[in-house]
Amino acid sequence: MLTSQRKHLILEQLSADGQVLSKDLSLRFDVSEDTIRRDLRELAAEGRLQRVHGGALPSSSAVATFSERRSLKTEAKKRIAQQGAKLISSGQVVIIDGGTTTSELITHLPHDLCITVVTHSPSIALGLTEHPGIEVILIGGRLYKHSIVTVGATAIEGIGNIHADIFFMGVTGIHPEAGLTTGDYEEACIKRAFSGRAAETVVLVSPEKINAASPFVIGSLSLINTVVVNDGADENWINSLEEKGVTVLKA
Repeated sequence: MLTSQRKHLILEQLSADGQVLSKDLSLRFDVSEDTIRRDLRELAAEGRLQRVHGGALPSSSAVATFSERRSLKTEAKKRIAQQGAKLISSGQVVIIDGGTTTSELITHLPHDLCITVVTHSPSIALGLTEHPGIEVILIGGRLYKHSIVTVGATAIEGIGNIHADIFFMGVTGIHPEAGLTTGDYEEACIKRAFSGRAAETVVLVSPEKINAASPFVIGSLSLINTVVVNDGADENWINSLEEKGVTVLKA
């Protein structure tokens, strides 16, 4: 079998099963695990998958630039954001992470809603400037231009002074085994810190993030309480999350 044919079959199996194991692939194709690891390494370099210990997971397309991500699954994000907005009540302190889905979330907040929003996203803060009932606290730090959010020690220090009711966390991948992941190490640290300061953590999951993984781990699914997905999301994935104690809401 040609290498290109084997790689194609690996990607087919990854799409069907949501993960592949090097040992199983070695037996299937009757080649060494070193050969399989080389295949996975080359596919990862092409952005076709995310290597993990012992195998690989689907890679997330949500690690593209902010402007590119705006055009991904826009209708799905709108429905998810509308459902997410229903989880917010007046009087709450709400942490809103950076990202294209959370940017959509703030457009669906009722005009009469009175809350305090804490964010490290200048885009989120600017998007709320005209809302009459929302007080905005912007966490400072070094601007990470890829995601247009602040990161670093200053941001972590500011986060430590908050007690919030709910945190809307942005991720680039959510997988039952790999957990919550993102494309930048410092962003992962910020998200963990925010989650630790909120009574409830919610993830708005657009389709490209389901069963996908990125290089940096935010944490296991135990960090979150609720995910919001589109109606029609993979039922096996939903069942895996619910078995781990995560509430799944469909939009």
